[in-house]
Amino acid sequence: MYDLDLPSVTLLRIDTHVLDKSKKWFTEACTEGGTALSFEIDERLHQEQTPFQNVEIYSTKSFGTLMVIDGFIMLTERDNFIYHEMLVHPALFSHPNPESVVIAGGGDCGSLHEVAKHSCVQNISQVEIDERVTRLSEMYFPDLCTDNHDPRVQLIFEDAVEWVQMCQPSSVDIIIVDSTDPIGPGEGLFSTSFYTDCFRVLRPEGLLIQQSESPVIHLESIIKPMHDSMRVAGFLDTDLIHFPQPCYPTGWWSATIASKSGQLAFVREKSARHPGFETRYYNHSIHLASLSMPQFMK
Repeated sequence: MYDLDLPSVTLLRIDTHVLDKSKKWFTEACTEGGTALSFEIDERLHQEQTPFQNVEIYSTKSFGTLMVIDGFIMLTERDNFIYHEMLVHPALFSHPNPESVVIAGGGDCGSLHEVAKHSCVQNISQVEIDERVTRLSEMYFPDLCTDNHDPRVQLIFEDAVEWVQMCQPSSVDIIIVDSTDPIGPGEGLFSTSFYTDCFRVLRPEGLLIQQSESPVIHLESIIKPMHDSMRVAGFLDTDLIHFPQPCYPTGWWSATIASKSGQLAFVREKSARHPGFETRYYNHSIHLASLSMPQFMK
């Protein structure tokens, strides 16, 4: 097993004198990667301290609306579709008949929006600890929340770790963990005990998928430990999906997928070629490409 080397991120709001005195920038510094990412902002639209975390909403010059939680960039209006599509569709097209889906976290409702595109899904439970994230998303990211009132959807505002503990065995086909980084409210979602509970809750052909940070700077500290922990929990196969994500540290992100029954496979490949719904990033070729590993990751 590996010890998690949890990210340390420093929030800087810069009225820079180097670039242009008239411009304001929001900067997230990723200290363990020695990098920082800045967005030129027009104004801060909202800020509040919820019972769980600090949430800020900004209007940016070029990436639309920006959500920040505890100093971490969560999503932007311009590029969130990449993350949400890649966290959802590779898993749903790798399950023979996904009818019941649980989203742990995902308060911005972007993953829910993508899951709802699959007509085979009969019920979607989104378990988000902080209701304010969802209500603010309905205000500032309405395009992501258009399926919140779909009759198949149940919005549950509870701790996902505790909620999964109480779930009936073999009751869910896919669990999607759309979490923050492994600190604060999201830390428990990266634990072996949580994966063990997910394994129990999933049906025999069930899949678990979770965002797993950047392959560039988190391969040893987060990604490999996640794969190890999932296998310790009982999952027979794990794989990594990787994709670009401009608003996250290094611009390169990943999701880790685990199978309860055996070897992971692109079982609904034919459906993925002609999904019957619109995507902006995901397609059949992208699915295949996202599973190809660079040499240093093998």
